[in-house]
Amino acid sequence: MKNVAVIGAGSWGTALSLVLADNGHHVTLVARREEIAQEINERHTNETYLPSIEIPSSIVATCSMEEIIDVEIIVLVVPTKAIRQAVRSLNDVLKQPVTIVHASKGIEPGSHLRISEMIEEELEPTLLKEVVVLSGPSHAEEVSLRQPTTVTVSSKSLSTTKQIQDLFMNQQFRVYTNEDLIGVEIGGALKNIIALACGLTNGLGYGDNTKAAIMTRGLAEIGRLGVKLGASPLTFAGLSGLGDLIVTCTSIHSRNWRAGQMLGKGKSPAEVEESMGMVVEGIRTTQAAHELAQKLQIEMPITSALYSVLFEGKKPEHAADELMGRVKKHEMENLHDVVSDQKND
Repeated sequence: MKNVAVIGAGSWGTALSLVLADNGHHVTLVARREEIAQEINERHTNETYLPSIEIPSSIVATCSMEEIIDVEIIVLVVPTKAIRQAVRSLNDVLKQPVTIVHASKGIEPGSHLRISEMIEEELEPTLLKEVVVLSGPSHAEEVSLRQPTTVTVSSKSLSTTKQIQDLFMNQQFRVYTNEDLIGVEIGGALKNIIALACGLTNGLGYGDNTKAAIMTRGLAEIGRLGVKLGASPLTFAGLSGLGDLIVTCTSIHSRNWRAGQMLGKGKSPAEVEESMGMVVEGIRTTQAAHELAQKLQIEMPITSALYSVLFEGKKPEHAADELMGRVKKHEMENLHDVVSDQKND
């Protein structure tokens, strides 16, 4: 049995806490709001984020970072914009090195850093053993119901990756390992952009043909940027690429898809975020990916079109028209470029 702290008592943080508790670990769940922690401890529910799910007494909630000083592993499940503050606060409370598993998905605008890089920047080196990413097609609502789910874990250390695989894996929650840390993080982050685009086209009244086009060409965009950053193209055919893309672009559980649908129906980005009541990671990631694509001179037309809607005030229908009216292409020409670059390397 391990002592594990999960920072972030939203739907995903709570669901991962349930997986860990099912595996016999002692879990301290750190909530931002006192009323959430109190509800978990007294009523063993978290109705705000996971309605009707019973939370076992082996999960103890708190609002104080001081209560996690003896943990061996920290699972970080907070929005990308809160990563730095959460990690900085650990410098004041940790007494020994820990392994940090992050299950958040995004890229930081401005710096264009992946989450593992942000963690390494903020945590004192003497307090960090390793950073591990957990990613894949995994809606919290279904994980909390113990429905079969598969995810991927990755880090710079294979032994640490396998340790985290053992920590989470059970009959309902199957965990694979992958040595491509960059690819796993990039796939998990960029699929939210494509999910926003799929929701937007649905809001415009378009159907399955359009959704298939956005998902397929979106995967090509993810691969182009990921490979340029050092990822393996094979990773994007796996759980953290294609798998996560499918579930996020097609499910009613996907907040990014729902947010995109609102955009397509005419709501502004500000109205969408206010209506959702939760962070829509795809909006922030669209900004970061668009900046990064321009910097690296990578063609990402879906991302660029979505950026124009979110940050430049373009009407969704106009962005869709421009996307379809681009100059004709060979479907595999960018794949040829990737293969050629790898041969040259």
